[in-house]
Amino acid sequence: MQERVNEEDMVTPGEVLGKGTELKAGKGAYLSPHNNTVYASLTGRRSLLPPSPESPDQRPTVEVIGHKAHGPVPEPGCVVIARVTKVMARMASADIMCVGSKSVREKFSGIIRQQDVRATEIDKVDMHSSFRPGDIVKASVISLGDARAYYLSTAQNELGVVSAESMAGSTMIPISWTEMQCPLTGQIEPRKVAKVGA
Repeated sequence: MQERVNEEDMVTPGEVLGKGTELKAGKGAYLSPHNNTVYASLTGRRSLLPPSPESPDQRPTVEVIGHKAHGPVPEPGCVVIARVTKVMARMASADIMCVGSKSVREKFSGIIRQQDVRATEIDKVDMHSSFRPGDIVKASVISLGDARAYYLSTAQNELGVVSAESMAGSTMIPISWTEMQCPLTGQIEPRKVAKVGA
């Protein structure tokens, strides 16, 4: 007899699974410290694991088991590689391609907000001179934001644009923290550059 998955047990990223006082976050879930709430970090089936009898912590662990063979999932605190798809006045959107060194199999969207581009002079950040569509950026995951997109940050020195194509279609070389140069034309374009070998 085929096991039927109860529809109520299906959760999607960002869905609340319970309070941190009552549950521990296991695989596919994470605890948000600012409101002590456990959220799902992937689409799948919710599962509760009872605590072991000798464990001092008697909270059950909640896990989300992916509904398909899934690759890595972005989690708050991890570093991702993403391709910028759109740049707007106050934010840039990107498709996450890798979590750490592993490629993702599902589509994850990321948003880099103006205040998360760099650590200093936040109010002077110009999104259009930090990123361009097609840029490959290294960013850290802040949290699962709204609209099913992860909030990403490039505020650390080693985060930012790691690969970018110039107007002439050539891969540019970083020449400073804020500029990259086209080896073909010598043209310099502004970017929020990741510090290499940080």
